[in-house]
Amino acid sequence: MTVALPRLALSLLCLHQAEAEVPMQLDFDAEKFAGMWHVTATASNCSMFLKMKDGMKSSITTISSTPEGDPAMKFIWPLLDKCQKFELLFQQSGQAGHYMGTSAQEKRDLLVMETDYSHYAILHEAHHSQTDPSTALQLLTWEQNVSPQILQKFMELIPTMGLTKDMLAILPKSGEC
Repeated sequence: MTVALPRLALSLLCLHQAEAEVPMQLDFDAEKFAGMWHVTATASNCSMFLKMKDGMKSSITTISSTPEGDPAMKFIWPLLDKCQKFELLFQQSGQAGHYMGTSAQEKRDLLVMETDYSHYAILHEAHHSQTDPSTALQLLTWEQNVSPQILQKFMELIPTMGLTKDMLAILPKSGEC
């Protein structure tokens, strides 16, 4: 027990420091960010994502605000024989561009790392789950095509967030859903 407590404290300290180092978009404007985006690339250490990433296709997410002003993300993912729809609701954290979501099983932190509001956005999501904690980076684009420069910028961020290139999926275009 005495050995476990220092390890736990060290783990929590490392997790806290890793989160603190995630850069965020300065002067984030949620109104400009709202709209329909294509998820064109994702890197994650989530075990479910890693199992499915080679069969995934580009999806669409619509970002809007609830009547209370909190962000809502509606996803449509093309799967083998159907379109899977789901919605994530977040709450503002008090810092523009940083949002939190909570469910019975996990807590999520979503940060807008960088966006130009008209071509691309890079999001960082941390899932604080007791069974499968994970980190993800997502590259969102207004168009399904992503420029090589933006994709390179995204790929350079992957190792800085503790992820590796083998955790990356550049999602092929999809006309489905």
